[in-house]
Amino acid sequence: MARLPAAVSAGFLLVSACAHTVPPPAPPPETPARVMARIQDWEDRRSLGGGELVRLATAAPEVTVRVRALRALARIQDVATLEAVVAGLTAPDKAVREEAAFAAGELALSWEPLPEDVRTALTGALVRAEASEADGWVRITLLESLGKLATPGAVEVLTARLSPANGPWSEAAATALGVAARKAGAAAVANVPLEAIRALLKPRERSEVNLAGAYLLAASKRPDAVEALRSCLANAHPDVMALCVKGLGDVGSPSDTMALNLMLGDATPRVSAEAARALAKLAAKCEAGAPCDPLLALEGQWRRAKQVAEGKAAQGHALLAVAQQGLPLQGRPVLSRLRSALAEADRVAVSDEAHADLAWLDCRFAAAMDRQQGTLEQVLQCGYGRVPEARRLALGLHEVAQFKGAPTAASKPRDVSPAVPGAAFAVPYLNHASPLVRGGALDALSERPVPEAMAPVRALIGGGDAVVAGLAAATAGKLKDAESLPALEALAERVPKEPDLAEAVAGALVALQGRAAEPRLREWLTHPHANVRRVAAESLTTLTGTPVRSNRVELPADTYRPPAAPAGTTLTLRTRKGDITVLLDPDAPLTGGNLVALAKQGYFRGITFHRVVPDFVAQGGDPRGDGEGGPGHSIRCEMTRRPYARGTVGMALSGKDTGGSQFFFTHSPQPHLDGRYTAFGEVVSGMDVVDALLEGTVIDDVIVGTRAP
Repeated sequence: MARLPAAVSAGFLLVSACAHTVPPPAPPPETPARVMARIQDWEDRRSLGGGELVRLATAAPEVTVRVRALRALARIQDVATLEAVVAGLTAPDKAVREEAAFAAGELALSWEPLPEDVRTALTGALVRAEASEADGWVRITLLESLGKLATPGAVEVLTARLSPANGPWSEAAATALGVAARKAGAAAVANVPLEAIRALLKPRERSEVNLAGAYLLAASKRPDAVEALRSCLANAHPDVMALCVKGLGDVGSPSDTMALNLMLGDATPRVSAEAARALAKLAAKCEAGAPCDPLLALEGQWRRAKQVAEGKAAQGHALLAVAQQGLPLQGRPVLSRLRSALAEADRVAVSDEAHADLAWLDCRFAAAMDRQQGTLEQVLQCGYGRVPEARRLALGLHEVAQFKGAPTAASKPRDVSPAVPGAAFAVPYLNHASPLVRGGALDALSERPVPEAMAPVRALIGGGDAVVAGLAAATAGKLKDAESLPALEALAERVPKEPDLAEAVAGALVALQGRAAEPRLREWLTHPHANVRRVAAESLTTLTGTPVRSNRVELPADTYRPPAAPAGTTLTLRTRKGDITVLLDPDAPLTGGNLVALAKQGYFRGITFHRVVPDFVAQGGDPRGDGEGGPGHSIRCEMTRRPYARGTVGMALSGKDTGGSQFFFTHSPQPHLDGRYTAFGEVVSGMDVVDALLEGTVIDDVIVGTRAP
């Protein structure tokens, strides 16, 4: 070993003895604001911050920071954070426990199904926490999360909390059981004692308990609940009435026509609309050729056409509900009579808007008639010349795709079982100039494929319209067209930059390639877009027979993030039916900021409400007008604690983190949407206008404003 010379060594020791090591200055403590900003950044990029986010969620000294970190974990929905969420359920501070309970519910609602061991662990943690929780609000959140989980153990606890009917937990438990039924199917709540539900429906001071009981009763779809449903029609609360009417439509019989006919005359549009829909459902239970009381009741709805002509658009919801539900073939004269009433009313309509409403309703009924026979006929000339051809054809094609009838006896040998005939009539529309019509034709052919569609469908796979290309890929898979594989593989190469293609392409690859599609799908498991990963995992699960889950992928720092909307920001939608003003929720800054940015660009001018489902939602914001369009970017979901009450505004999604420009208003409470779709605001004025929205209603503009504190 080499040694230093003595003189040098001595000098070195002298210098070393005189030197002092000065430690670097400690970094200043981070302010809560900076910590919150970091959490926001991690949340938006779907990052755990190298473990720092989990540390803050479990050990941050400030309660506000720990709560915010748990909210971020709730929105990220990574099963790897289960331990941190569960730890929060037993924290000393109730704000932390409540946020952890909410986060547990969000894990339960993951777009990718939870592994069975995670479902079991989450059930056990929630059950233990609920049994020992002393704070009422925290316990309610725990019950809500048990409903979102919908496991047998969760249902057992919720059932126990139904009684007594005036107890502190009965309302939350009943609503949660209704959510469980919507998620896992009515069979999940089949063993809930009917008497416990009936007890919730007795008149009482708090109508919320009645509402929860009616929600559970309707969601459970129990044949033995018919008498309970009939009884609760007399409830004074319109949402309770609407739910009981809905339930009766699902499990009742044509003998319930008289009771439902009374509901048809209710002054609240969503109640009369549910009654009309219920009667349409019961008409399908009538014996062929025998008198059908539900149809006789519906024929009397011709009077509503005149009300729509007078500018009372909300009265059109009952008509729209009938057209959307459809009637059996023996109800064709009823549809024809209602169309005649619309035509008569159109001659005396008081405004251009009333004319437009009547025209769109006419096309809805025309499409319902075409669905009865499975081919286009009535929509070819509907709408009094006011509904563009592309809209008419697309509507009709989508409706006839649902045709479930059989060919006539003359077209099929007697010894062959009935089958739904193919949609050969749709093939020529594959070459239509409008992508909406091409998409409708592909929908019809996907449900009812014919061999002659193969070549034209193959040609559309390589087209520039991503929606049409995706639909063509899906249809090629249904057609089992092996010759489409080269075009399909070329389309698959577009998925990294056009993630909306993933679902259709994956389905076609599985159908045509089988296990040979596995390598590409495994590549998609690491795609930055969460919905592409979900599609890949589900497709691989189908291919391999073994559950496959994707991993969380952090988004790059330059991911699109509009400026947050300041607290108090409003959006006012200008329509010819009136204005609707929405107050944005500051708990969803990305969602609100995205819509504010689009509104300032004039993005929404001229866009219609393309989807209106009476007593459910009115949805708009799609520039295509068929529910498939958007602004060319997507934003991350920001689940809030805001429930979907009447007048809540939410983001439409096709999977996790797929929000863009489509939004919806709820006509009535919809608890099964809570925590699933970002609720980012509420209607503060113009709810009567929301009730009057019909398909085709135009948004003239969206104005950004500020509400005075």
